[in-house]
Amino acid sequence: MRPEDLPEICRIATGAHADLPERPEVFEEKARLFPAGCFVLAKDGALVGYAISHPWRLYDIPPLDAFLGALPPSPDCLFLHDVALTPGARGDGATAHLIQRLCNVARKERLAFLALTSVYGTAGFWAETGFQAASDERLAPKLKSYGAGALYMIRKLQG
Repeated sequence: MRPEDLPEICRIATGAHADLPERPEVFEEKARLFPAGCFVLAKDGALVGYAISHPWRLYDIPPLDAFLGALPPSPDCLFLHDVALTPGARGDGATAHLIQRLCNVARKERLAFLALTSVYGTAGFWAETGFQAASDERLAPKLKSYGAGALYMIRKLQG
């Protein structure tokens, strides 16, 4: 992900998450704090998707549309802040490619887990990619900001 990709990332984000808007500066900060976990997907020269992730703590959810300030000193997971594709990029294995790349980033960082917040009823999709719902009473207040039905999910990495 490069700074010049930000306008297109924001366009894709607005299309994918109209009810969960985030400022471009929030995306920019995550990419600056952890560039290895932030990348784009291009098809025929056009940006058609992106992934934004960063090291974090299990059973903790960064607030939506908020700055991190810094990464935690002892992370234990790679938090998938957002993975989004344009409608035309879905269904051809692009998401599987992005998830594999995220798994590789986590392994390189010696993080044994991926974590995310599933929104818009996508828990079934994420379960198909190896994520399992995880609950903890401390998560409930933070999940509310992600909308009705938001669910915290974890994937333990193999090897």
